[in-house]
Amino acid sequence: MSTHNVWTHKGTFLLAAVGSAVGLGNLWRFPYLAGENGGGAFLLIYALTIFAVGIPILIAEIMLGRNSRRSPIMGMRFLTRTHHTSRSWESIGWLGAVSAFLILSFYSVIAGWAIHYTWQMLTGALAGADAETIAAGFDALLASPALLTLYHTLFIIASGLIVGLGIHGGIERGLRVIMPALFVILLVVLGYGAVNGDFAAAAGFLFTFNIADLSLEGWLEAMGQSFFTLSLGMGAIMAYGAYMSGEASLTRTAIAIAVVDTAVAVVAGLAIFSLVFGAGLDAGQGPGLMFVTLPLAFAEMPGGALIGGVFFVLVLGAAISSSISLIEPVAAYLVERFDLTRPQAVFAMVVASWALGLLTVVSFNLWAEASVFHSLFGRSAFDLLELLTNIFMPLGGLLIALFAGWALTHSEVMKEMRTNEAWFGAWRFLVRFVAPAAVSFVFLRAIPQVEGYLIPAIGAVVIVGAFAAGRTFLMEESQER
Repeated sequence: MSTHNVWTHKGTFLLAAVGSAVGLGNLWRFPYLAGENGGGAFLLIYALTIFAVGIPILIAEIMLGRNSRRSPIMGMRFLTRTHHTSRSWESIGWLGAVSAFLILSFYSVIAGWAIHYTWQMLTGALAGADAETIAAGFDALLASPALLTLYHTLFIIASGLIVGLGIHGGIERGLRVIMPALFVILLVVLGYGAVNGDFAAAAGFLFTFNIADLSLEGWLEAMGQSFFTLSLGMGAIMAYGAYMSGEASLTRTAIAIAVVDTAVAVVAGLAIFSLVFGAGLDAGQGPGLMFVTLPLAFAEMPGGALIGGVFFVLVLGAAISSSISLIEPVAAYLVERFDLTRPQAVFAMVVASWALGLLTVVSFNLWAEASVFHSLFGRSAFDLLELLTNIFMPLGGLLIALFAGWALTHSEVMKEMRTNEAWFGAWRFLVRFVAPAAVSFVFLRAIPQVEGYLIPAIGAVVIVGAFAAGRTFLMEESQER
């Protein structure tokens, strides 16, 4: 990869990776999962998993990208050849690219809802509305294929335009505007929630660590959220890592990403729950927390329409910063493999993902029941796409940990990490044993939801990955002797 494909400044990778990590997962998924699973207990397991599992795999994924200086697919092809390992390891790149493609298709649809609510808030359409009116409005939005398609189209076009302008002119420049603006808006909303809501109740809810409140399912949800929030296993971090300066510290950068991402989730939780509790509403409303409960809280508070509009602008910005990272792995592959220009590659990725996203659009209305997907898989197209990514991402993360932990040599890792032997030993232990075990729990959690005839195929992939890891380890041991 030529030198012009390196971030202009060392800190830009941090900005890009944080942009990838900070998205709907922080502002929508984390608050509603915390609300459903005991607040502080969920946060405690989430934070512990971030630092014991997320950071080691994050370092590993960045390392693979920076080591190869290629897109995830071409990078893993390069690394398997240079390390004389099984070509099965190339599946890491493919799993990441496919995950990014699938996620963008439905992420764009859900993010498009924020366009609708930004408009609703700023025009005062929800001012003084009661719970029944707001819930009915959300149902009406989901029931309209035309509206969902319009918002889906606008969102994915905006994301594609940023990536199509290039690494420096598009992604870098866009993130330098979007990310600082997001942090400012988030603090404004937090301040508003503290003044007009019940900040004490929100803090008590999030920082009371009673593990007894957390079920086994809640533990798995917390572990899964900590993994997904860092964008691990979907190619984005590896793709961005390929543009990372060789001078930047892997460890410090990974820790900074995890800290900022966790801080955003916690601040978002404090802001949202301050508003929810201040309005006397229930925190355990599930996925409807942001799009039903929160608009109701804004509707009942002074100046709520304006701050509500600003909040949904925040949601949109965070979603775009994540979506551009989903486009990059596939677009970079198309440029490298087929010699397309960047605009051509981005156009191909965006159009294909947009078309697939139409299945998610109709999953909420025309095909909500009795579709071909319900007949074949027992679920809607949206649920099937989400299930596949819930399998592919942890599987990709598992293989990343195994490859980085077993295939990369001591000298190679030390050259990339430039650290002391104590931290190297700790990282290698975590990435070889602790992280794979934890990710396996997240992965296996999805397996019971899969139809019986798909389990053997998934099992075969896991067996191949385990065999390749063992083979690599034996080769490394024999070489060292």
